[in-house]
Amino acid sequence: MTTPFLNNDKMEYRSVACPGLILTKHERHLQLQAPTLLDGLSSAIHGGGMGKIDRIANIYVDRLYNCSNPEQDIRQLFHEWDYSLQSTAGLLTAVRLEYAAVLEETDKDASVFCCTTAGVSNGARAGSARTTYPMYQPGTINIMLVIDARMTQAAMVNAIITAVEAKTAALSDLGIRDAENGLIATGTTTDSIVLGVSQSNAYPAEHRYCGTATDLGAAIGRTVYGTVLESFKAPGVRRS
Repeated sequence: MTTPFLNNDKMEYRSVACPGLILTKHERHLQLQAPTLLDGLSSAIHGGGMGKIDRIANIYVDRLYNCSNPEQDIRQLFHEWDYSLQSTAGLLTAVRLEYAAVLEETDKDASVFCCTTAGVSNGARAGSARTTYPMYQPGTINIMLVIDARMTQAAMVNAIITAVEAKTAALSDLGIRDAENGLIATGTTTDSIVLGVSQSNAYPAEHRYCGTATDLGAAIGRTVYGTVLESFKAPGVRRS
């Protein structure tokens, strides 16, 4: 496990588990570049839903950011950076980029890469009474998850479920609480996740399930749980 951009001048991290996958820190954003198009499933502001992606951009904005048109803002930045609008998923985060945590796992049937930026100034518990808002706010826990394997669409949805369960478990173990009612938080009010799957024929098995009792689901759980914990260890991350 590592926070590759913390307390050093390193600007690039090359995945060991997923060859050709490169995480780069820029002044304003983290770029996760894949060597080929991935099957994507995400809650990203730009490029969300299901589609083909080969790049994920996690873009930093401060807490005074005007959230009136985040999609337009992301499109403008992608134009400036010469990023494809068709194959790039775009997220916004209010967490400083150097606090990004990375964890990877690999075995004979799949490899998993996870990068998380996490803060919890707006911790919230799903299902409890609290204040809600009609508008978008920049993300507090953003997860970029890449799986080098063959997976059905159903397994991809299952992978998202497992990742969210792992995030919630990490927040519980950290003792993070809903900012309004004091209950243990299940997330924050502004979390987002992007999943990319290679569908590589280098792996013999096609994963049809991805729950916590499967080898792949367990690996997803460990990497997400670990990166949430690691990102919160970074100095300056707001926990309340």
